Amino acid sequence: MPTLRRLPETLVNQIAAGEVVERPASALKELVENALDAGARRIDIVLREGGRSLIQVSDDGCGMEADGLSLAVERHATSKLPDDDLTHISTLGFRGEALPSIGAVSRLSITSRARGGDTAWRIRVEGGRLSPPEPAALTAGTRVEVRDLFFATPARLKFLKAPRTEQGHAVEIIQRLAMAHPEVAFSLGDGSRTLLDLAAAPDLATGDDPYRARLARLGAILGREFEDNALPVNAERAGYRLTGHAGLPTLHKRTSAQQFLFVNGRPVRDKLLLGAVRGAYMDFISADRHPMVALFLELPAEEVDVNVHPAKTEVRFRDAGLVRGLIVGALKHALAEAGHRASTTVGTATLGAFRPQEGPYQGSYPRPHSGASASWATYHPSHPSQGLAEAQAAWQAPDRGGSGGGFAFDSAPAARVETGAPMPVEHDPNHPLGAAKAQVHANYIIAQTGDGLVIVDQHAAHERLVYERMKEALAAGGVARQALLLPEVVELEEAAVDRLVSRAPELEALGLVLEGFGPGAVVVREVPALLGQTDAAGLVRDLAEDLAEADAALSLEDRLADVCGTMACHGSVRSGRRLNADEMNALLRQMEATPHSGQCNHGRPTYVELKLSDIERLFGRR
Repeated sequence: MPTLRRLPETLVNQIAAGEVVERPASALKELVENALDAGARRIDIVLREGGRSLIQVSDDGCGMEADGLSLAVERHATSKLPDDDLTHISTLGFRGEALPSIGAVSRLSITSRARGGDTAWRIRVEGGRLSPPEPAALTAGTRVEVRDLFFATPARLKFLKAPRTEQGHAVEIIQRLAMAHPEVAFSLGDGSRTLLDLAAAPDLATGDDPYRARLARLGAILGREFEDNALPVNAERAGYRLTGHAGLPTLHKRTSAQQFLFVNGRPVRDKLLLGAVRGAYMDFISADRHPMVALFLELPAEEVDVNVHPAKTEVRFRDAGLVRGLIVGALKHALAEAGHRASTTVGTATLGAFRPQEGPYQGSYPRPHSGASASWATYHPSHPSQGLAEAQAAWQAPDRGGSGGGFAFDSAPAARVETGAPMPVEHDPNHPLGAAKAQVHANYIIAQTGDGLVIVDQHAAHERLVYERMKEALAAGGVARQALLLPEVVELEEAAVDRLVSRAPELEALGLVLEGFGPGAVVVREVPALLGQTDAAGLVRDLAEDLAEADAALSLEDRLADVCGTMACHGSVRSGRRLNADEMNALLRQMEATPHSGQCNHGRPTYVELKLSDIERLFGRR
């Protein structure tokens, strides 16, 4: 029989290091969190070879005496749990294994000077072998150096990626911690160049608006486009508070990598939180796109367990339903407050597409500057224009029922259109979306505003209007239905027929009445009145495809929202339909009065705004 034995302390620490120190970025995260818990207001970091040969973290925190240094490198020794209560952790969390685990697989050196202390002390741990503290030179705070990471466990080195990749992981870790702590200055370099340099936000120290300070830090990390197109989030429920910023729906990415979530100051990657964000944006972007958000959840320490994961990247909530409801509700409220606003990146991208290129006539026009390096790109605006919502914040949108002249853009898509109607002589360009001037390519409306122009995609814009009206009608008790004079039979695969028939009660609430018509067909008897003369067969086929891809776990409300989106697409003004001036202006006025009209149901912008100043720069007039 094998003999039971107690493992050596060094081997125990190396095993623990396998969980805590996955890569250099993991060790860096533990060291920076220690510095933040020590009250640091500036943290300087140096990485070499992606952290493999050197990780150096210097801070101006409270520091430690010699006896504190000796305890710091022992297992399960911490200053972050003063009352032995694991349910009340007010720091960034701990597991009591970070420093001894790092020391077991590297050459660790910690130099620290306690605040008000007479001298600094240094302690060394090399491959688990501890040296006694010795006097050292340091003015204040703590400096931790980790050299030759994993030298004591060479097999782990084979699993590390290229230095540039490991460096990228480290930068991401610091960015996340810096978002949560804008009052702390951070710098990160590789010894020869600076990779990250973030100044401390002065607003927090002086008592000014903390939201503005946090947004400035987020803009420094996520870019100017997020700072200019972020909506403030602020909600509280039953002692849980959610703050932060969420990007407009038209500012979305291919992955969820730009979604940053924090719980009591800790960066986490939690499926519950990510799912809540996805649910809040379901009405506004397609399923394969992801919004940009930075959300900070604060709740009582006893309501969340932060020690369920060795790397402290996951948490567990006592009331998960409350957390999800708070996030979804707060985000939807912020999006509703945005009105018809669309991201300014849309206009910036449009101006970039208009930028003149080198061509056969490049010598026909004078350059704005002399020299081989001069180009028209000099006039490309460096900053996007502000959104229409801010420029016209005091504007009172007209009633949805008309456009001032008694004309309502509520006619069905098949309604008769007078294509020869002249443009009105008098118009008011001071509306947020201006006054319609022309329709080009039978799909795009050109409107003049007080300080620029707006290009509207009539199909995408009306799709949003129909969608919002269907949601309102559904909330009021059901969508009005219109019976077909001749019921339409639509042939489908048997599986598609089964899906539609099983959802018939839900579809009926949305105004679409259908029933099975044999093994491979359905018969459509009524359609939503809002859609007018629509292609019932095409609508039913699209709905069958959508239901095949829908997640069975979605709530009834979410499933109905998906169906509403498909119906709105079929019921909107189609590309190619010519509109007269009254119809175009009525569409603009209804967009101003409809929430979320800056984007269609798939996250595409419904309009592009170009400021006159930007256009003048484009042509070299500024």
